Amino acid sequence: MGTLRSERTLRRSVDRDPMIKRIATAVVLIPLVLLLVLKAPAYLLVIVSGAVALLAIAELLKLVTHYGVQPLSSLIYGFVALFFAFVIAVSSGRTALLETTATIYCMALMAVLAPFVFLTAAMRRAELSSGYPAAAASVFAFAYVAMPMALLVEIRRQPAGAIWVIYTLLAVWAGDIFAYFVGKAVGRHRMSPEISPKKTWEGAVASILASVIIGTLWIQNAPGISAAFLRWGLIERRDGMWGLEQPSLWPIILLSAVVNIAAQLGDLVESLIKRGAGVKDSGTILPGHGGMLDRIDAMLFAVPVVWAYGAWRLMQ
Repeated sequence: MGTLRSERTLRRSVDRDPMIKRIATAVVLIPLVLLLVLKAPAYLLVIVSGAVALLAIAELLKLVTHYGVQPLSSLIYGFVALFFAFVIAVSSGRTALLETTATIYCMALMAVLAPFVFLTAAMRRAELSSGYPAAAASVFAFAYVAMPMALLVEIRRQPAGAIWVIYTLLAVWAGDIFAYFVGKAVGRHRMSPEISPKKTWEGAVASILASVIIGTLWIQNAPGISAAFLRWGLIERRDGMWGLEQPSLWPIILLSAVVNIAAQLGDLVESLIKRGAGVKDSGTILPGHGGMLDRIDAMLFAVPVVWAYGAWRLMQ
C-alpha cells in the first residue's frame, strides 16, 4: 500500500512540473506579446513575426527529416526573409484598403514563385528522386507557417487592428485552456485517438463555447476597452474600435466559433505531422510548451479566418 501511494505521489509530481513550467512561461510571454501588439511599430511587428516564422519553420524542417526528406533549408530561410521584407515594403504608408490589396498581391506573387524557386533549386541535387519531396516540403513550410504569420501583421494594420489581434489571441487561448481542463476532467469520448490521444469531444465542445464567450465579450466591450487603451497611451485612435465600427452580435458569435474550429484543426494538423515523425514536441525552446511550432499551431489556422473577415468588412 505504501509503495502504491508513493508511486501516485511521484506521478502527480511529474504531471505538476510541466504545468508549472507552462504557467511560468505564459506569465512571462503573454504580457510581452500584448505589449508588442499594442505598442510596437509596424516594421518591428513584421520583424518579430518573421523571426517566429523562421523558428517554427526550422522545427518543421527538422520534423520533415523523420519522413526521409532533406528539405532545402537555407533556401527556404532566405525566401521567407525576403517575403517578410516585401511585407514591410508593400504595406508602408498606405490606407487600410490599399494595404490589404497590396498584401493580397504580394502573397499571391510569392505563392506562385515558391514552387518555381524550390523545384528549380532541387534540380541541382545529385539524387534526383529527392528533389520533388524537398521542394514540396519547402513550399509547404512557406504556405503553412510564413503566410499566416504575415497575415497576423496585416490584421494589426486593419482598422481596429489592435482589438482584432487581441481578439484572435484570446479566442485561441481560451479555447485551448478550456479544451485541456474540461477534457482532462470529464472527457470520455476520444476525438482522434491515433493523432492526438488526449483530445476529447467534450473538450472540443467546451473549447468552442469558451472561444465564443470570450471572443464575443471582448468585441462587445471593445469601445470601452479601446477608450482605456487610448487614455493609457497604448494605442492610436485608428487601432481601437469605436461606435458604429463595432460588429453586431451574431456575426461575432459565428466568427468566434469558426475561429475556434480552425484553431482546433490547426492543433490536430501539427499533431499529425509530429505523430508521423514519431516525436512528442516540435522543439524545446519554450519550457512547458515545447517548440515554437507547438505554440503557434492553432494560430496558423485561426489567423487567416480573422484576416479574411476583416478584409471582407473593408471591401463592404
